[in-house]
Amino acid sequence: MNKISYIQLKELNKTFNETVAVNNINLEIYENEFFVLLGPSGCGKSTTLRMIAGLEDITSGEVIVKKINISQLDPKDRNMAFVFQNYALYPHMNVRKNISYSLKLRKVSHEEMEKKIHWVSNLLKIDQLLDRKPSQLSGGQRQRVALGRSLVRDPVAFLLDEPLSNLDAQLRVEMRHELIKLQKNLAKTFIYVTHDQIEAMTMASRICIMNNGNIIQIGTPKEVYEKPNSIFVARFIANPINNILTTNIKHQNHSHNLECLNIELKRECLTNRDLVYFSIRPENFYIEKNNSDMASLKVEILQIENYGHDYLISSTIENNNQKIYFRLNKFHNLIIGESINIYFNANDILLFDINSEEAI
Repeated sequence: MNKISYIQLKELNKTFNETVAVNNINLEIYENEFFVLLGPSGCGKSTTLRMIAGLEDITSGEVIVKKINISQLDPKDRNMAFVFQNYALYPHMNVRKNISYSLKLRKVSHEEMEKKIHWVSNLLKIDQLLDRKPSQLSGGQRQRVALGRSLVRDPVAFLLDEPLSNLDAQLRVEMRHELIKLQKNLAKTFIYVTHDQIEAMTMASRICIMNNGNIIQIGTPKEVYEKPNSIFVARFIANPINNILTTNIKHQNHSHNLECLNIELKRECLTNRDLVYFSIRPENFYIEKNNSDMASLKVEILQIENYGHDYLISSTIENNNQKIYFRLNKFHNLIIGESINIYFNANDILLFDINSEEAI
């Protein structure tokens, strides 16, 4: 992917009755990338998307598309395709008319309109549904029609606001694959809003994590998962949970002992610190020692959750009673209440400041 700046948000702000919804955000979205805005409900991600589309007035700041400031343009003049969470199809129109409505408003010729309807209905596999009304369609079919209505416009970017949240689990997986394939085939910029970290991790080329109207971290799925810049990101990007604990530090010459794990670390960032947060993801623990450099931790098994493809084990650390989770890809005849050793690599330990909660 060529990293060509395509859409820029400059010092973008949105205030509702003195409540700050979006707080002075700056970001660049590249041409033809699948960019995901991720965060909990109320974090400002949908408001940001709506300001890009022109559906929400900007309190201050700029939206730049291809080096042109479009902040004051009407939505119809921005040529953005917006796909809503509830699909927003016209109930009295059949699929054909729903798809072609925007073309009709632009007075596209009948011949060109039919070409576009034929192209998009074949692309999205809805060619057999053109004479049906939305009430006669399944959730997945309605989603395809909503996408089709956007596709015929040939927009500069696709803006999708939690489009899969109303679908069941299996259909969400199928539609994720369809959207990824569609974006690659079209070679268009997609900006996608979700609160679902699995959607973000599986679909995005880059993720922008937001909270309380602020951008917390931007990076590839691999970057935000392996190198979270704060406890918020480490906790939010977790499947289904992450270990975040506190530990006292004992300093000995040039090494530092994390009392909770009873492990020595030679990291300069620990100098002059007496207490830190640390994190080790559940998949980074093992019940068998893979190499001689691995450290061990004695835990007591509290609960075993069977996820089908793997097991999530909750346990407490011997001597300090802090809860810790680990995952197994196959069952090992563990018994609730028994004590076992689990193993980990020191390199998998992430450290965070006790006050700012930022990575150190």
